[in-house]
Amino acid sequence: ARGAEITDLVVLVVAADDGVMPQTVEAINHARAAGVPIMVAINKIDKPEADPERVKRQLAEHNLAPEEWGGDTVFVNVSAKQGKGIEELLEMILLQADILELKANPDKLALGHVVEAKLDPNRGPVATVLVQGGTLHAGDAVICGLYHGKVRAMIDDRGERFDNAGPSMPVEIQGMSGVPMAGDDFVAVTDEKAAKQISFHRTQKQRVRELAKTSRLTLEKYYEQMKGVAVKDLNLIIRGDVQGSVEALKEAIQKIASAEVKVNIVHSATGAMTESDIMLATVSHAIVIGFNVRPNPKVRELAAEQNVDIRFYDVIYNVVNDIKGAMAGLMEPTYEEHLVGSAEVRDTFNIPRVGTIAGCYVTEGKIERSRSVRLLREGVVVYNGKIGSLRRFKDDVKEVQSGYECGIGIENYNDIKMNDVIECYEMEEIKPVLE
Repeated sequence: ARGAEITDLVVLVVAADDGVMPQTVEAINHARAAGVPIMVAINKIDKPEADPERVKRQLAEHNLAPEEWGGDTVFVNVSAKQGKGIEELLEMILLQADILELKANPDKLALGHVVEAKLDPNRGPVATVLVQGGTLHAGDAVICGLYHGKVRAMIDDRGERFDNAGPSMPVEIQGMSGVPMAGDDFVAVTDEKAAKQISFHRTQKQRVRELAKTSRLTLEKYYEQMKGVAVKDLNLIIRGDVQGSVEALKEAIQKIASAEVKVNIVHSATGAMTESDIMLATVSHAIVIGFNVRPNPKVRELAAEQNVDIRFYDVIYNVVNDIKGAMAGLMEPTYEEHLVGSAEVRDTFNIPRVGTIAGCYVTEGKIERSRSVRLLREGVVVYNGKIGSLRRFKDDVKEVQSGYECGIGIENYNDIKMNDVIECYEMEEIKPVLE
């Protein structure tokens, strides 16, 4: 969604052999939500099983009708492998840019958006930015979200350094004071002093917003505490390779809802795991999640010493599944009762040193010796306990089926009367599952 919002024109690439896939529909929805026009490149037309017409029919169902069908969507058949149709695709992109009147003034201070950001072990904070207006020069003072800096170096997608980046150019810049968030705006300013002042002001405003979000005690929460409802916490520390991954991971985790378990993201950052992550996890009793990052031997040794759990992932879906499992483990299980059988007391016998034995007729299901029982008198539960003895005639038995008579003794209970009903039941533990 963030990528669509900073895009002027979306080129939707669909494989001619596979057709429209779920991710294709998701990309269409993101583009439409951002209000960005779409043109379609049907790729892999060189393959024998390619069927561009089928792709057109499928996309027409999503209101992307080709121009030759009376629609307003540009379709171009291409083969990236053989280079077919690439020139035509580029011409159509330029034509669409002319029609949409996509223009930018290069003769001013640069502005744009952060596409991605990370912490490089050798170069420090690195941000990939898309210049959307003006021209960015090496040495310019810039602000990216909450952070400021001076552009020390600019690198293009081929890894080559250069000094100027005009509109529509994606570049990787170095020299920031921290790792900005993907999606943050970036602006070049006149001097570094102004950049520092703006950065300080933004940081203060962000701190005020975070303090305003601090949970305060309300009557409802106080009532919950008085009821003794204990909400368990699952604390997490997230380390990712790039800011986009960290942000997507946080968003996916925060969508997991549970009334009993609260997920707290104690800290999140980009770059390799550090010893401070382990120490923070120790004091906050947190689990450290590494997404496409690994700790060095020293950090791994400290984690083992402090008994800190570190989990490694490269797919967000697996992280969410594991966290759901961990949350379910913290939640209290529920129990469901299943009636095994019931018996009617027809007579009672008092046996010395044993107690009262109920002469019963099993009316439903079966009576099992190992199960719990309850004694009902005129429909009211008068006792819950366990079977002390179960006999049929003079033999000890494990169970008695419906339609047979038996003698039942209830542990530590003798007040059994005729016409009472003894119900035999089991409690099944239902482990909590998060959807």
